[in-house]
Amino acid sequence: MIDLRTAHLPQETDALLVLNNAAVPAVNALDAEAFDALAAIGEVRVALSDGVIAGFVLTLGPGRDYASLNYRWFDGRYDAFWYVDRVIVGEVARGKGVGRALYDDVMTRAKLKGFPRVCAEVNVEPPNPVSIAFHKSAGFLVLEERYNGEDDKTVAMMTRPVEAA
Repeated sequence: MIDLRTAHLPQETDALLVLNNAAVPAVNALDAEAFDALAAIGEVRVALSDGVIAGFVLTLGPGRDYASLNYRWFDGRYDAFWYVDRVIVGEVARGKGVGRALYDDVMTRAKLKGFPRVCAEVNVEPPNPVSIAFHKSAGFLVLEERYNGEDDKTVAMMTRPVEAA
């Protein structure tokens, strides 16, 4: 059984950083200060399996003071959106429905907040074919692929309407 809840920060920051930094290069590495600053402008939800953090998702709404080029790309195009900055599933929890549960929660929360769409980007280079396939199977559409010189990555900019939730 997978339980979902809001992260207890800063008490859980260290555990979430271990998961986050193990997922590099799919996401960028963070230290505690950067993670806590990002969490302060967004929302962090965790998935628990047998009482242990199995994964997490960090989301943000529009108009946040966030320097990410990918976030700013969406913020410049949409007035209302729920942005998935990162979704991480621990290695031992992969393939057990944790990612799907986190995304179902993202869609539910976006709908509750009145956002018409969820936005995310996924690495194309360096390749992340598992995440691309997951997002497409979850109903996300690729808007375009773009080079992000800030991170030296090519990413697929994706969106999914909340009505599909």
